[in-house]
Amino acid sequence: MSEQLKPLGGVLDGVLERLSIIEAKLGISPGAALSAVAPAIVEDEEIHPRLVAYDEHIQRTLVPFTESCTALGSEMESVGANIGEVWDAVRGIVELGTKCKKPADVPTGLQPHLNPCQDAMAKIRSARIDRKFDWHLKAIMEMLSCVSWVVMSPPPSPANFVKDSIGASDFWANKVRKEYKGNDKEGPAHVKFCDTMKAMVLDLSAYLKEYHLSGLAWNPHGKDLSDAKVGEASKPAAAAPKAAPTTAAAASAGSGAGIFTELKKKQTGDGSSAATGLKKVSRDQQTWRKEFKNPGGDVPKPTSAPVAAPKPAVAKFGAKKPLGPPKCEYQDRGCKWNVENQTKDTCEGGVCKVEVTDVKQQVYIYKCENVTIQIIGKCKSVILDSCTKCGVVFDNVISACEVVNCKRVQVQATGACPSFSIDKTDGIVVHLSNEAISESSFVTSKSSEMNVSWPDDAGEIKEAPIPEQFMHKMVNGSVTSQVSDLYH
Repeated sequence: MSEQLKPLGGVLDGVLERLSIIEAKLGISPGAALSAVAPAIVEDEEIHPRLVAYDEHIQRTLVPFTESCTALGSEMESVGANIGEVWDAVRGIVELGTKCKKPADVPTGLQPHLNPCQDAMAKIRSARIDRKFDWHLKAIMEMLSCVSWVVMSPPPSPANFVKDSIGASDFWANKVRKEYKGNDKEGPAHVKFCDTMKAMVLDLSAYLKEYHLSGLAWNPHGKDLSDAKVGEASKPAAAAPKAAPTTAAAASAGSGAGIFTELKKKQTGDGSSAATGLKKVSRDQQTWRKEFKNPGGDVPKPTSAPVAAPKPAVAKFGAKKPLGPPKCEYQDRGCKWNVENQTKDTCEGGVCKVEVTDVKQQVYIYKCENVTIQIIGKCKSVILDSCTKCGVVFDNVISACEVVNCKRVQVQATGACPSFSIDKTDGIVVHLSNEAISESSFVTSKSSEMNVSWPDDAGEIKEAPIPEQFMHKMVNGSVTSQVSDLYH
């Protein structure tokens, strides 16, 4: 035994001697004593830092958001409670990661444990609330897509995936902000709903960046996930504080718990109990744990959950380049409006307005993200290039509306537009007016997830996919093409 451990060895020998004396007086076998002491040690196990940080995230952002839902009325209060159930269910998944090894197939292994989360989402999706909360509910459903981070693995990183969900959610949240702008009576509550929801997602992204950068963190020395029971995860510490063990509770454990009870009652000859003078050994003082990092020096002092120092930003290969300076200007040469690098933060209310004064002018929109572009007046053409999660609304176009290299965009014609050209675009919805239905045509290439919506005679909005799958045949020496049966 090393010189540093000799004092501790003497203390332990003394404790064992006292325990043997008490066992002899009570008639308890040594095996029973060990079975009683072991559970007490396990119960005192500290909460994992990942869970501590997640509980802090809940108290810091989820609680204010659910309170903002309650402030909107009883209908939204139940929706807020269901969102709390979703976050609690995700906490159970995080706790499983602290106890279990990573399975070969994460989504399949976690599926039974995701049921509580999916059930809560189903309640939100089927909630019957007032029509005035339609935009609120749509913003929530877009936000809830971020919960799937638990089954993700990079690329992209879960933190970035969660942060990207803000754009789709803000599309509807900005409509709420605009609707209640200037309403001093109801406006603050609705704006707080939007702000606290966004803050919650941003805080979750920061938490994932700190503790789950490469996906849900697992315990390489833990048990198999298949051995974990569904629902065995504990509740957040703030919601269910741990009660101190009582003598009655210890006695109910059976005869084996007798030694634990007697240790609380019996006193030794010098007036101290058998455990007097012993210090609690925290995780960072247990030499067999990997947390122990000072084997040759003084015993480290107990510390709380480690707080990692902020790491300097490092540019990664293939990382997304920042947008350039925003522009919204008219160029006489070419009669063109240039709208570039606009975001919801560069425009008032997330809407960038372009007022066209001559039908010869065209509008060119380039590299805009999470913003709505409103074009007022009749123009020659509209071009949307390399934009993401944008909405474009225009009155009348003489020539065509072109969409190139875009992702998740929406285009709405409130007037007439004879032609739409869609090229290398993934995710687009074209909204037609009554005037544009009969005269609009579509030319598409190398694009996917295309849809068009229009009002029918009764005023109801209809939506249908634009075919992207075709069947080709050779007929009389030439190629003929037909739309796939998938669209019939």
